[in-house]
Amino acid sequence: MIETAGEPPKVGNATVHKVRSVRAVGTRAVLAELSGTQDVLALQALLLEKPLPGQQDVLAAAETVLVKADSPASARRIAARLLHLDLTAPVRLDGGLVVIDTVYDGEDLAEVGRLTGLGTEGVISAHSGQVWTVAFAGFAPGFGYMVGENQQLEVPRRSSPRTAVPAGSVALAGNYSAVYPRRSPGGWQLIGRTNARMWDLNRDQPALAAPGHRVQFRPVRDAVTLAPEPAGTAPEPAAADVASGLRIVAPGLQSLVEDLGRHGHSGLGVSAAGALDRASLRRANRLVGNAPSAAAIETVAGGLKVQAVADQVLAVTGAPSALSIESAPDSAGETWHRTVPMAAPFALLDGETLSLGAPRSGFRSYLAVRGGVVAALVLGSRSTDTMSGIGPAPLTAGQVLAAGGEAESGVVGAPELQPDYPGTGVTVLDVVPGPRADWFDQAALDSFTAQDWSVLPQSNRVGMRLDGTALQRSRQGELPSEGTVAGALQVPPEGLPVLFLADHPITGGYPVIAVVVDSQLDLAAQVPIGGKIRFRWAESATTEHGNEAATTEEEASN
Repeated sequence: MIETAGEPPKVGNATVHKVRSVRAVGTRAVLAELSGTQDVLALQALLLEKPLPGQQDVLAAAETVLVKADSPASARRIAARLLHLDLTAPVRLDGGLVVIDTVYDGEDLAEVGRLTGLGTEGVISAHSGQVWTVAFAGFAPGFGYMVGENQQLEVPRRSSPRTAVPAGSVALAGNYSAVYPRRSPGGWQLIGRTNARMWDLNRDQPALAAPGHRVQFRPVRDAVTLAPEPAGTAPEPAAADVASGLRIVAPGLQSLVEDLGRHGHSGLGVSAAGALDRASLRRANRLVGNAPSAAAIETVAGGLKVQAVADQVLAVTGAPSALSIESAPDSAGETWHRTVPMAAPFALLDGETLSLGAPRSGFRSYLAVRGGVVAALVLGSRSTDTMSGIGPAPLTAGQVLAAGGEAESGVVGAPELQPDYPGTGVTVLDVVPGPRADWFDQAALDSFTAQDWSVLPQSNRVGMRLDGTALQRSRQGELPSEGTVAGALQVPPEGLPVLFLADHPITGGYPVIAVVVDSQLDLAAQVPIGGKIRFRWAESATTEHGNEAATTEEEASN
C-alpha cells in the first residue's frame, strides 16, 4: 500500500504542509513520508496531542513518522486520515546545551577522513566545531539522532553492521551523529568514545540528550573508561528474604523474565520487548490461573532447573521438552523422580527441583508460576529488553525469584493442546511487502521467496540473522533512518536479511523488503538456530491468521 497526497497545496503564497505519502509496514503499522525535519516534528506533535482512533504508538525519524495501530483495520483508517492532516504550524526545538567530552580514536576515524576528504584532524575539527541538535530518538534508549550545522561529515553506514559496538561510541551515519548508550549491534562509522551516561533510568529525564537538546562534543586526550551501567531496575529481594518462589539451580543457555512487553514508548527509543512467543506465555499463565500478562520465565534450548521455595503451581509451554522432577531428600537422604506433562498445571512442592530437557522441536519454552514472577516494573513492564538493558538481568544460578499476586482465578486451567513447532524441516512464514520493497527488482523479490534461509548462530532476541543467496538492491544510496516493527526483514548492503524480533532497534537505515504478519511472529520465535525458513507472500496485505498452528513446508504444499 502506497497512498500519495500529490503536490502540496497553497493558501495564497504559503505552502500548506501535508504528508507526502503513506506506506504500509506489515499489517498493523503505517509509515508517513514527509518533506523534512520540521514536518516530521509537526506530525509527531500533532499525533501525540490528538491521537487518531486505534493509534498505539508514534515514532519520528529522519523523513518519516511510524504510526502503530491496534488492528489492520485501524492501520488502514489511520493511513487515510494522515494524508489530510495540516502540518503548517511550526515546531520549535528549545532544549538546553549538553557538552560531551570525547576521545577521538574510533576504529573508523581514518575511513571517515578518507570518505569526506577532511583527513583525521579535519574530521575531529568538523565534528567538535559545530553544535548538533537532537532531532529525534531511536534505535535504542538514549540514542539521539543529532543534526549538525553543515553537511561536511555526511558518510554512509558500514556495508555490514557490527554485531557489537562498545557503549559510549561516538558515531556518524548519513547526516547524523550519535552516541551508542550501551553495547549493541550497529552499522554507524565509529570516530570516538565518551564516558557520558546517555541513558540512566535513575534520572528524572533518563536521556542525557533528548529531542530538542543541543549538543557540543569537546575533544579530550585522556582515555576514558565508561563506568559500570547502573541497574535498570530496583534491586531484587535477597534470596534469604523470599518466602515463596523459585530458586534458579541452573539457568540453561539463556533464561529471562518476560511478560507481554512495554508498549507506547518508541519516542524514548524503547522497544516493546516481551515474550517472543506470546501465545505460549498466555497459555502458561492461563494454566496456572494468572493474568495473561503476568511475568514468567522464557528459556531457550533446555537446561533450565528450578527448585521450589514453598509449594508452587507451575506450567511449562512452548517448545516440547521432557519435564522431570526430583524430590527433596527424605530423612534417609533418598530422592525419587517423576515426570509431568507439557501444557498442564502441576505442583512443585517445597524443595523439589524441576528440570527442562532439550526441546524435541521448537526453541523457546515458558515457565509460569502461580502468582507470576515478581520483578520491578520499568515503564509499565517486567520484561527484560536485551537490546536496551532495561528490565531484570538474565537469570543466574542461586538467584531466587519471588512469586507474586498476579493470579486471577481461584482455580488452575485444564491441560491444553499445543501447536506443532518447527523441527528439522522448513518453516514457512507469511509476509507482506515491506515499505521499501521497491528497492528490489522482481528477480530479487522472487529470490527472496524461492529459497530456504538458514538461521545463523549470531541470532538472538534482537533479530534473526539469515544466510542464503544474497539479495541485490535495484536502488543504490542510503535510506534515511526510519521506524520499524517486529517482523520487519531488513536487508543490509551485503544482501542477507535480518528478521527483527521483540528487542529490535526501533529505527533502522536498511530497506525493509517484507514484514512477517504479526500473528506468525510466535511461530518465528520457535525456529531454532540452524533451522530453515521460507517466506511466502500472504494472500492480502491485511492477512492475520488467528490459529496458533505451525506452517511447515509439507503443509504449505498441500
